[in-house]
Amino acid sequence: MSFALNGVGLTHANGFVALDGITLQADQGEHIALIGPSGAGKTSLISLLGTALAPSSGQVSILDFGQNTASTAALKRLRARIGTVHQAPPIPGRQRVITAVLAGRLGQWPVWKSLASLFYPLDIPGAREALARLDLADKIFQRCDQLSGGQLQRVGIARVLYQQADLILADEPVSALDPVLAQSSLQRLIDDAASRGATLVASLHAVDLALNSFPRIVGIKAGRIAFDLPASSVSEAMLHELYASEGQILPTQSNEACFTPQAASTPPLRSACT
Repeated sequence: MSFALNGVGLTHANGFVALDGITLQADQGEHIALIGPSGAGKTSLISLLGTALAPSSGQVSILDFGQNTASTAALKRLRARIGTVHQAPPIPGRQRVITAVLAGRLGQWPVWKSLASLFYPLDIPGAREALARLDLADKIFQRCDQLSGGQLQRVGIARVLYQQADLILADEPVSALDPVLAQSSLQRLIDDAASRGATLVASLHAVDLALNSFPRIVGIKAGRIAFDLPASSVSEAMLHELYASEGQILPTQSNEACFTPQAASTPPLRSACT
């Protein structure tokens, strides 16, 4: 078992209920896409799985660690096995790309090695290989503030590829990329997870990208799970209900209103918009 959530709730300090009664589990090696309208709770769920947030109620087990009862040392070991790709990577602008990528293994290295790598990169070939998979090998020694938003997102993906985590969490990892580059970059993440038997959970705004790339789809709305189904079983009616608060327009990679419930000649949802 990769993770198991049982009746999990998350209420922020201001009283906002971000998650309510979430029960969800995944076997090791599963690939899951989280979809739902803005503010549904997808990022909160990703943060909880990454131990950045603690649940207000319910039981959480991640990679055989009970988050509710884990010690500080156990949580540190657990976090070293979890890789997170952020929508806006928390990378200092003055940091070089190679340092940002090598940071993926700081939690696995002894303190002396982590400190030494800040002054002189200790695994240049490893960082270069991870960047090459995202077509960024030529940026290895550049400063991060010299990159575009899309390039920074790919650096964040390269860092997780280099980390080789057991559980990969991706929160809108390709939102700043054009459709073709988004598909290829996400596929690198999927292929890496599949090759190592790692679990991958990705929050995606583009419904077509989620349905085309992931075998299991979890729809989230108002902090609750609306459905948890194989991608082939997710109907357009379910999706329109999920996104009803967004004017019945389904978000896609091209940001076009390709699918509306009134259109008799609506094309299949899994076809990319043009």
